[in-house]
Amino acid sequence: MPRSNTGIWVVAMLAAVSSVAVVLRDEPERGELRLWTFARPHAEMYEPIVEEWNGEGTTEVELRLIGRRVLEHRMLSGFYAGIETADLIEVERSMAGRAFTGPVGAIGFMDLTERLEHEGVLGQINPPSLKPWTSRGRIFGIPHDVHPVMLGYRADLVERAGIDVSRIETWADFAREMRPLITDRDGDGEPDTYPLAFWPSELSKIDLLMLQGGGAFFDGMGRATVDSDRNAELLAGMVAWCVGPDRIAAEVPDFSMSGNALKERGRAACFFFPDWMCDVWQKELPQMSGKMKLMPLPAWERGGRRTSVWGGTMLAIPKTTPRPEEAWAFAKHLYLSAELARELYREGDIVTAVRTHWDDPVFDEPDPYFGGQAKGRMYIDLATDIPLRTASPYQRRAQEETADAGLRLLEYARREGVHDAGALAVVAKELLSAAQAEIERQMRRTSAFAGGG
Repeated sequence: MPRSNTGIWVVAMLAAVSSVAVVLRDEPERGELRLWTFARPHAEMYEPIVEEWNGEGTTEVELRLIGRRVLEHRMLSGFYAGIETADLIEVERSMAGRAFTGPVGAIGFMDLTERLEHEGVLGQINPPSLKPWTSRGRIFGIPHDVHPVMLGYRADLVERAGIDVSRIETWADFAREMRPLITDRDGDGEPDTYPLAFWPSELSKIDLLMLQGGGAFFDGMGRATVDSDRNAELLAGMVAWCVGPDRIAAEVPDFSMSGNALKERGRAACFFFPDWMCDVWQKELPQMSGKMKLMPLPAWERGGRRTSVWGGTMLAIPKTTPRPEEAWAFAKHLYLSAELARELYREGDIVTAVRTHWDDPVFDEPDPYFGGQAKGRMYIDLATDIPLRTASPYQRRAQEETADAGLRLLEYARREGVHDAGALAVVAKELLSAAQAEIERQMRRTSAFAGGG
């Protein structure tokens, strides 16, 4: 390793050790097992399960709610320093990617592959839901969820316009059938409603649409594929939605008061709905109850995939735990329980990744918010078809570079008056090639820093 890299590595290691030592010194007395989660709803659902477990005289569990960034910092610092942090950690997809940097043997989580196979757990879990937690063929966590994606649509607007959503199979069908919604009601020369809430700056939506269409930022070996022909075609198609006389999309942000106001006002009629988004809307936009319905995503091509995936969490066991068997026993008790599967859906509209619980009647209950649809069953019907995802530590950077390419492509389309997706794909390929070069540069630098891959 070059001297400059050696120096950086030593400084990083000393900082990590110091950081974790301070964290552990300030920790209060804890139970036999410590469980960290970053999500308050998860913590609230887990509390009664933890209390019941602790009351049975087995190894006690201490549940801790920690902010996402703090949890990620503590986790990674502990891995770098080889210092005990928690016995079980809930890890969101972007956090897991960072933990998968370097040789597979250096990953800080326990390899659960053989345990899952030998104890029959693997057969209980939705196979595509394991992929984000799998690196180089080894599984490092139990999936918390599936998160299939549908379109949530303003049924009041769509049905008033006489639109029959059963006629929609592809995105081309969607653009054609939803066009009656594009009207200028106030006479200012700008449509008041667009069919779709989407903009090329939205990283998660670009990601889910790429996945749905068979695109990918990395291959199964972790190599960057950002500038593939398929990615260029898909990005060009998304940008074509946002420009020109055939425009169908508008920017309507999620998770903001301004975005919620635009949703209520009808700026867009259709929105990307992973299962958990149902809970977000019901809490943030209760006034929309009865006005919303769900439908499968339109496919990119006829006969293609009608769903995608957005988000995800796993439960993992750090290698540094002194009680791996107890941690494994509680991990199975928590994540494989029928009680948790029901609570996940009732409290958060989240469909469990445990297939053996999918026949629970809770998923067939009609939801008044969505016009009485049994949305749980609708999501489960799509669960096995979610696209496979890689577990690259560079995933977030690839999303950012692709979104930047998308915005540059949008600027080009406006400036040059080029609105056809086929013509835009040529420029998209050039922009994504620059993004590919940047990702590869980052990968080479990290590989050198870590001493190889």
